[in-house]
Amino acid sequence: MSSQKKKPIGCGCSNIPISVIILVFGGGYWWFSQKGNLDISKLLPQNQQINIPILNPTPTASSIPTPPLIPTPTASSIPTPSLSITPNSPDANSQASLKTIPDEKTPLSQTPWEKKVIRGIYLTRYQITNNADEQTIRERVRYYRSQGINTIIHGVWGNGCTMYNSDVMQQTLGYKSCPNQFQEQWLNWLIDEAHKQGMQVHAYFEKGIKIDQNSPIFDLAIARKWIVPGVDKTYPGIDHYVLDVDIPEVTNFFTNILVEFVKKYPNIDAVQWDDYLGYYAELPGKVDHTAKLTSFVQQMITSMKKANPSVSFDICHHNPYWAKKYFAADWEKWGVDRVFIQAYNDSNFLEELNYAQKYAGIAITDRQLGHLKELVDNPKIKSVLVFPFSGNPEKTASDIKNSM
Repeated sequence: MSSQKKKPIGCGCSNIPISVIILVFGGGYWWFSQKGNLDISKLLPQNQQINIPILNPTPTASSIPTPPLIPTPTASSIPTPSLSITPNSPDANSQASLKTIPDEKTPLSQTPWEKKVIRGIYLTRYQITNNADEQTIRERVRYYRSQGINTIIHGVWGNGCTMYNSDVMQQTLGYKSCPNQFQEQWLNWLIDEAHKQGMQVHAYFEKGIKIDQNSPIFDLAIARKWIVPGVDKTYPGIDHYVLDVDIPEVTNFFTNILVEFVKKYPNIDAVQWDDYLGYYAELPGKVDHTAKLTSFVQQMITSMKKANPSVSFDICHHNPYWAKKYFAADWEKWGVDRVFIQAYNDSNFLEELNYAQKYAGIAITDRQLGHLKELVDNPKIKSVLVFPFSGNPEKTASDIKNSM
């Protein structure tokens, strides 16, 4: 019986040299350990690479990092650099940090008008807040900003009484305020919105130490002998009477009013007194009131700064020669923070302009807007304030903008 060859069973691995088997397993191990670093696309022809999805996976929405949104500043959101107003204001480095980052809506350079430190408008006691709700007050502030105004000088006192409810008034004279329809928060709304818009609010102590016969305290002042003898006829058409600040009760009354105000409204930027902080040269007896007026104002400033050192004490008055000669107002000795020269009379406008260049700025009326361009173009005039004699400050603000 002849023998038959048996067919191989299995894979035939026993016939493969052991060195080949080791090489195959070793190469496989290397392949799997290096596949994360191996760019197989380099081993393929270029026209085949784009057809292999795993080599160029399409990113999904969740895998693409979304850059953070940077809001574009609007006109109302761009801060205006703070005004350096008192020795207690932030230092130059702090001021310099308040810079606007220019974008497509921000001009790269300021106009001559925008370079003025203060672009102010006066709002006398009843012109913005009397019987006005919060929305109305805030809208009016934004309107003035849109017209290029950066400072509202708002009346808070006049004719011997406050426009806000005052404990000092109530305790001293039996009145809480002048007759008006102000709401309790009127000035808080005004200041808050102005600061949001990069503006300032200055409290205007209108008519200073003078009253007329329509003052609610007139009869009381006569009875208490608070009035300097004689009639003040500084301005035609109305007779004024000067409260005698040489009387301690009068001095204390004004000082307490001012201290109360800067405590009641701690965020106010400044207080301003006008040329009614003065006497009339032609009062009977030719008494020199200069020294007593200086002492009175110095006392007010010292007390106010102690109560709220961040508030600037400003005046808008006649030039120092006229103020001292005709109003007993030697304001160069008062220690005020800023002086604005009142140039309401065109007959001596050039003379007042020369003084204004040496101080914080100039004040004109809406009847003098013909001078505005020369004031704006004069770099020595640091600030311009406008008083709306017309009684329509919103129109005056528009006229100012249209004059630029």
